Amino acid sequence: MTTLILATDDIGCDRLRRAGKADVVIGLRHRFVWRKLPSPSELAGSLEARSAKHGVLGSHWLDDHRPKRLEPFSKDLGLIELCARCDSIELWVDPRPNDQLILIWLLDVLRPYRDILSRLSIVQTDAETGNFLPESLAEWQLPKLPVTDDRLRLASRAWRAYRAPTPEPCFALLMEDLAAIPRLRAALIALLEEIPGSRTGLGATEYRILDLVSDGCEKPTGLASETYRRCPVFNLREIESLLDGLAYCLTPALSGFNSELEAPDDVKARYERHLWSRLSLTDFGEEVLEHELNFRRHNPISRWWGGTELINSRLWQWDTDRRCLIAP
Repeated sequence: MTTLILATDDIGCDRLRRAGKADVVIGLRHRFVWRKLPSPSELAGSLEARSAKHGVLGSHWLDDHRPKRLEPFSKDLGLIELCARCDSIELWVDPRPNDQLILIWLLDVLRPYRDILSRLSIVQTDAETGNFLPESLAEWQLPKLPVTDDRLRLASRAWRAYRAPTPEPCFALLMEDLAAIPRLRAALIALLEEIPGSRTGLGATEYRILDLVSDGCEKPTGLASETYRRCPVFNLREIESLLDGLAYCLTPALSGFNSELEAPDDVKARYERHLWSRLSLTDFGEEVLEHELNFRRHNPISRWWGGTELINSRLWQWDTDRRCLIAP
């Protein structure tokens, strides 16, 4: 009997494997909260059996996995083919929003494959598996949720909503019963809060960065870690990019970095800049933090939120007081 775990977190995947929770543990490394979403055809193609079209590293879902850790399976298998060879499949889902997006995407992908669904269960964790040692995870006995029709329907609707060209369908979902996917509501709210606020022009994570700097958290590495601990949407690398965006712009909210940003591929220079710099708020940053000025009225934005492109001329905003969307 071959058991498989599909995990939504990289570090958690490694810990689950070392804990011996299944014969094969595969981490899904997709990031759906940062940059433009891959097209449906790109996502579907990445899950197919390896072929000539997977010539670019990272274009196949198993590219980043060592062959030895996939035994007895081949690194060339597609998702459906691999799942079909397993007797039991568990989808371990961490609580962060990106993990919930991976969950709804996978359920939408697997929805037509009833035989696989009959052997699939969902394990929803209350904490990030990557924060626990393998010995601790080995003792976990978490509920296994069956993949029911109501979960499949909700997952497909939620994935379509997130891919929509406006955030309205996701906001509309909050008016409905989302209990079939327990952590979906919290994930959608956290994601919506990352849309630029109507008063500050900043998403929740950007605003938290300024707030922490104001409180004396001046070291970029510690600032990124503390922001990650408090804000659920982005990973450390993404938070560092948001931090850079607040400093390297037309009207900076932060000061303390080098005058020029290094090349994107200069990892060493980036590391040293974040290690040795000491940050503070500019006068403008203080006024944004106090809701006196709007960051986006002084700086351009070009960012993706799901399937929505956020640009100054067509900027969706989030009203943090009334907790609602404001259309462009």
